[in-house]
Amino acid sequence: MSESALQIKAVDKFYGPVDYGVHAVRNLTMDIKKGEIIALLGSSGCGKTSTLRMIAGFEPVSRGTIALKGRPVQMLAPVRRNVAMAFEGYSLYPPLTVRENMAFALKAAKLPQSVVDEKVAYIAKLLEIEDILGRYPSSISGGQQQRASLGRALIRDADLHLLDEPMGQLEPQLRAVLRGRIKHYIKERGLTAILVTHDQTEANALADRIAVMEGGVLQQFDTPQEIKERPANLFTGTFVGEPPMNIFEAALSASAETIRFLLKDGVALTYGAHEFSQEVRDTLRNRTQVVVGIRPYAVRRDDNGVKARVSVNQWLGDQTHIAADFAGATIVLVEHDRTHLQPGETIGLKLDPSSLHVFDTQTGAAISHGRALA
Repeated sequence: MSESALQIKAVDKFYGPVDYGVHAVRNLTMDIKKGEIIALLGSSGCGKTSTLRMIAGFEPVSRGTIALKGRPVQMLAPVRRNVAMAFEGYSLYPPLTVRENMAFALKAAKLPQSVVDEKVAYIAKLLEIEDILGRYPSSISGGQQQRASLGRALIRDADLHLLDEPMGQLEPQLRAVLRGRIKHYIKERGLTAILVTHDQTEANALADRIAVMEGGVLQQFDTPQEIKERPANLFTGTFVGEPPMNIFEAALSASAETIRFLLKDGVALTYGAHEFSQEVRDTLRNRTQVVVGIRPYAVRRDDNGVKARVSVNQWLGDQTHIAADFAGATIVLVEHDRTHLQPGETIGLKLDPSSLHVFDTQTGAAISHGRALA
């Protein structure tokens, strides 16, 4: 098993009095391995930035412990943690040029000037900011400032690199190029990094594992593939994935021969019991109400399938997104070919049992994914 780089145990963050203030992070526990890239993913106010700032030392921990390479750091000042951070607000030193900003920590470590120059040149080329090294922060764009801040963090020899929305100000094409370069740079050097983002594409492209957060609670901490294929709960299932997962409340009846989900407007999804594992069949027989989910990419058109009425047909250049009225709600399906369906047209849909996700109506916890238990 690889060495732990960072251990977060039962961490709480309150803004205001403990137990009475705003509870921003709730009982967070994570173990991050050396050389991993971790993404903290969630909507605004979910607790991801508060978590990053507690790790960096810019916010005090209300309860719990944070250990970096086995060393408790939650009581240490930021400067004593050996953590490099790229801030969302850039935080470049105004009196210094971009070159001097990036070289600041290296000079403080008393590295030879030749080594400093070499490292700055390498990172500047990586981030495509070679032409602004002699300029001051006030004279460059927000995207250039963001890359300079990112370069100042990546250039450091630190135990942990923290990246807060590191590419949010960049145009899509440059962002896509830099994601690949930055991941290669981090992996090649065996660095450990945590990035905060609300961009699912960025999290999927960069991270080995993603921590999905909502309401200060860690919802799921797993690989991008596992989160997509086996979401731990309804929130993760609907938050991760674009377009979002289709979900429908359903009455459930399960017998030895069939499993039937009755959706609104009399729409029924009926499957042979043999299409699910014995464990899933046994579990579903004990339930009468569930939430059924299926991802848009898994919905297929089939003339013999359950009927739906097209409401929107969008060609996005490389795929078609079709929205249709179905079971008192909207179902979205994705096709790679261009289609010419018209609004109001009736289509048949096939929802294969291997692609169904079933969730508990009350708690949102996953019950099964396809033919297997969650």
